[in-house]
Amino acid sequence: MPKTMLAVVKPEAAPGAEIREVNIPSYGRTDVLVKVKVASICGTDLHIYEWDQWAQRRIHPPLIPGHEFCGEVVAFGDEVTSVKEGDFVSAEMHVACGKCLQCRTGEAHICQNVKIIGVDTNGAFAEYVVIPESNIWKLDPAIPQEYASILDPLGNAVHTVLAGEIAAKTVAVTGCGPIGLFSIAVARAVGATTIFAIEVNEHRRKLATKMNADYALDPSKDDVRAIVAEKTGGLGVDVILEMAGQPTPSASPSTSSAAADASRCSASPRSRSRSISPRTSSSKASPFKASTAAACTRPGTR
Repeated sequence: MPKTMLAVVKPEAAPGAEIREVNIPSYGRTDVLVKVKVASICGTDLHIYEWDQWAQRRIHPPLIPGHEFCGEVVAFGDEVTSVKEGDFVSAEMHVACGKCLQCRTGEAHICQNVKIIGVDTNGAFAEYVVIPESNIWKLDPAIPQEYASILDPLGNAVHTVLAGEIAAKTVAVTGCGPIGLFSIAVARAVGATTIFAIEVNEHRRKLATKMNADYALDPSKDDVRAIVAEKTGGLGVDVILEMAGQPTPSASPSTSSAAADASRCSASPRSRSRSISPRTSSSKASPFKASTAAACTRPGTR
């Protein structure tokens, strides 16, 4: 095995990135060394590249970003038992500490000391990446590599959609970026009846239609409130999936309008509202009036 590799490196606290030759990372007794086959670019990676306010607060260069990938096991530590050389794998990139109260009580997804590979430690925009064995996911080699590299955002969509009842429900998706688009497909697969995609970007609305949304609405032009009310017999949608990644108060005017319109048009007399987030197991009163409002967060945010 060579001693060095090529990697995309965020070298300093400034916009941009560089391709550099760096040492192949060492691995510990419980770690797996993976040769990266395909890596995908997340919105979080764009924040890191552009060095916006979020990145300035969170990222500590030098860093190799990248948290969506698939690859092949090439080496592993002495205590690793679940994989072998040549296995096709991806990984859960949130590394929980295993020691805090949340980890010890079965709530590791809200670990207070979580570290994200590619955000807090070196990631997968490189020829090799080190992953703890506990975070490795073995994959069927028949899965195309370009699909296997996006299981992270797909999993986020699956977790969010399945956080509440979806079968035989009407659904509104606000924000049709990649995870929002995935959520449309997941909701359709598990039996949603009518799906409204609410998105200001024309290209993404077209993709939402391809993903089987029944209606793709532009909140900057369409009367979302009236259309949803008409199509649901005045009842509003049962479920809102907030996939724009922005709290309504700090969102852009168009996104705020989308969320506001969605909340107004989703009044449902059938049940008390609740809000569910994939980063927490608790429920709380929702600003939306739908029977279920689920929120999706980006991998790099907490």
